[in-house]
Amino acid sequence: MTRKKMRQNAATLIFLGWFAGAAFGQALVRIDGSSTVYPITEAVAEEFMSANPGMQVVVGISGTGGGFKKFYRGETDLSNASRPIQVAEMEECKKAGIEYIELPIAFDALTVMVNPANTFVESMTIEDLRTIWSPEAQGKILKWNQVRSEWPDQPLALYGAGTDSGTFDYFTEAVTGKAKSSRGDFTASEDDNVLVQGVSKDKNALGYFGFAYYIENQDKLKAVPIVNHENKPVLPSEASVMDGSYTPLSRPIFIYVNRKSLDRPEVRKFVEFYLKEGPALTREVRYVPLPAGAYKAAMERVAKGQIGTAYGGHSETGLHIDELLKRPLSTEPRK
Repeated sequence: MTRKKMRQNAATLIFLGWFAGAAFGQALVRIDGSSTVYPITEAVAEEFMSANPGMQVVVGISGTGGGFKKFYRGETDLSNASRPIQVAEMEECKKAGIEYIELPIAFDALTVMVNPANTFVESMTIEDLRTIWSPEAQGKILKWNQVRSEWPDQPLALYGAGTDSGTFDYFTEAVTGKAKSSRGDFTASEDDNVLVQGVSKDKNALGYFGFAYYIENQDKLKAVPIVNHENKPVLPSEASVMDGSYTPLSRPIFIYVNRKSLDRPEVRKFVEFYLKEGPALTREVRYVPLPAGAYKAAMERVAKGQIGTAYGGHSETGLHIDELLKRPLSTEPRK
């Protein structure tokens, strides 16, 4: 079975995995959260279970925000996150006595998509995206020619991440300047496969989601080059993420580990397996691995049990991975 097919049957796999682990007494690792991070974690889980037959890993998709809710309620051992933990989530973890280890595990390039039938959009600026997605655009910017006069007088059909998604938070931060600041009249989902289907079937569509979902469906989608700070239109790719030219829509993505869960051998073994095998599997599922030193630093965090976040509860765009890894970790929100 392909990884794509397994993702499409995620709900069934989650139920069966939980049932098998509970019924047969297998060591169980529980994970939920971001649909963006899911392909990497699912690939790691598949390889881990193959190498460790007595251990079961179940991976759910409820969006970054939904995953953090399960995490601070103690329902999961790891949380997939396509943005850093936020202040309110830090406070909930503190109240619940949940200590967490923040581990960057890959780069993603948020990809802006149109339908392949769209022949007029050759590139877009952040200003174009702001015109479309700002809260003030709701009910007003409804046609393509309202964004640029040379574009046609055709309806503008929008598809984007749901409000529980870290992708929604990061995209709005990068485009409108404030996380969660967005118009609300668009088709939203925490499941990127839903957005793929929407954009691929609507000739007037514009949407955004993670790079891997675009690559997996590029026969029915068209990526839009984004004009960067050097005024150059750049397509998302491994090269443009690594050289920093695809800005500001490239970002690190994360797993968060419950420190107490690391006391269970199956969880510690899975996390260590993730950091060792994750780089190759990240590339296999079409994301961009971090530099080798980043995984070494993450392994040291796990070994030392270093808890907290480098972000202080606030998302940031354009932050280089080297700077991120040098920052001190804290469990207190940054003012």
